[in-house]
Amino acid sequence: MKILFLGDVMGRAGRRAITENLPRLREAWALDFVVVNGENATSGMGLSGAHAKVLLDAGADCVTLGDHAFDQKDMMQFIEHEPRVIRPLNFSKASPGKGSRLFTTKNGRKVLVMQALGQVFMKRPFDDPFSAVEPVFKTHPLGGQADAIVVDFHCEATSEKMAMGHWCDGRASLVVGTHTHVPTADAMILPGGTAHLSDAGMCGDYNSVIGMEKHEPLRRFITGMPKDRFTPATGEATLSGVYIETDDQTGKATRIEMVRQGGRLQQCGP
Repeated sequence: MKILFLGDVMGRAGRRAITENLPRLREAWALDFVVVNGENATSGMGLSGAHAKVLLDAGADCVTLGDHAFDQKDMMQFIEHEPRVIRPLNFSKASPGKGSRLFTTKNGRKVLVMQALGQVFMKRPFDDPFSAVEPVFKTHPLGGQADAIVVDFHCEATSEKMAMGHWCDGRASLVVGTHTHVPTADAMILPGGTAHLSDAGMCGDYNSVIGMEKHEPLRRFITGMPKDRFTPATGEATLSGVYIETDDQTGKATRIEMVRQGGRLQQCGP
């Protein structure tokens, strides 16, 4: 299978990049399945139901969230009726929606997507993510019920992201980090056959401070004092993420390529 994962969609610029480029990439790269992290697609803070529909209509098969999952209050209801939107497994036990789902592609293949939140440097204490993913692996083994498994690990620390990659090695097709909005350069296939990238980066304007207009973040760094709200940057966005190919029998990764399309960053892709 050919699978594309795109990192955190950041505001209007990120949404525009998805709608303008994802349909073309699906065809050009003959993609079987696409996962998009929509964590910051609405004003840089969470995801609204309307903007979730935009991402899905553009060609995403699954949209994952993160620690801002329910910053847009209508997502509380929307996620109950839209199973293609996935929130973290270890979010509050009272939260609506699901943290994993088994999808069926157009050619009948089964793809499991799950998401977990990290603990290191995160503002809120979340349950242990390593324990959270275990029951899902047990009920949906790679190469058995699931032809491919994608794990979106949403957290700050690259050490924790790398640890999750090794924890899942041989049991997932791809473990990819999100949340920090800066793509890492460690795309690799681990010894057990799991593709890993510590952070996919963001789909947003990189002429910014992690997707926000530069002036207010700079002011806060220099003076320590806030003055205005953070505002998403609106220039040309770069689609950032990762592309993998999997073995049809085992579900393990056979190829991994970093993806950067459009905008200011050096371009790359399959």
